[in-house]
Amino acid sequence: MATELEYESVLCVKPDVSVYRIPPRASNRGYRASDWKLDQPDWTGRLRITSKGKTAYIKLEDKVSGELFAQAPVEQYPGIAVETVTDSSRYFVIRIQDGTGRSAFIGIGFTDRGDFSTASSSVPNQAPQPSNWVQF
Repeated sequence: MATELEYESVLCVKPDVSVYRIPPRASNRGYRASDWKLDQPDWTGRLRITSKGKTAYIKLEDKVSGELFAQAPVEQYPGIAVETVTDSSRYFVIRIQDGTGRSAFIGIGFTDRGDFSTASSSVPNQAPQPSNWVQF
């Protein structure tokens, strides 16, 4: 019953984000954006970060219609849901999940380096967050 009473808060909206198919991680060294086809994104749209209960959601949506392309639930940061790449501050790897529990890793990138900084700093300042989700 408590989950029915929870509402979703919009924490941040970024109008331009690019999505990339990424190769599997070759080793424990981490992901590298330079291994992606950065000049050929597989999808572009907007990014919206929301919060509902103790979970935040990174939502990738169509810029015009608002249709959901993919979402990544984030229960803890740092963690498996969001990973930085080793060679850039504008690109990240997120774990998207569908309603059936299947998941995949995709790359996302911002045109402006400050876009992710703005998105990450907005979360703890906009709404109460769980203590294990201090900064994203």
